[in-house]
Amino acid sequence: MSNYIILSKISPDALKEPDDFRKMADTVKKKIKDECPDVVWKDSYAVKGQFDVVDIVESPDPAQVDKASMIIRSHGRSDTQTMQASPWKEFLESV
Repeated sequence: MSNYIILSKISPDALKEPDDFRKMADTVKKKIKDECPDVVWKDSYAVKGQFDVVDIVESPDPAQVDKASMIIRSHGRSDTQTMQASPWKEFLESV
């Protein structure tokens, strides 16, 4: 199973009403769960800086991670960047 990091920059329009934002987040979560069953959500963080959210996921299927990222983009009104990530120890062993 591969690890992925999805970085999201939320559109300012998505933050106008906190209740609407929470509903949107629930919709995104449900849609990913229903449409991307091989994506396992490990954790999510709100961060300060260039991005607003960092999601850490695992999946054997990169296409499903791509789909999850597109769901975040379209339904979560965010720009996303997705990266495959290797655990540091595994990386060191491979070099």
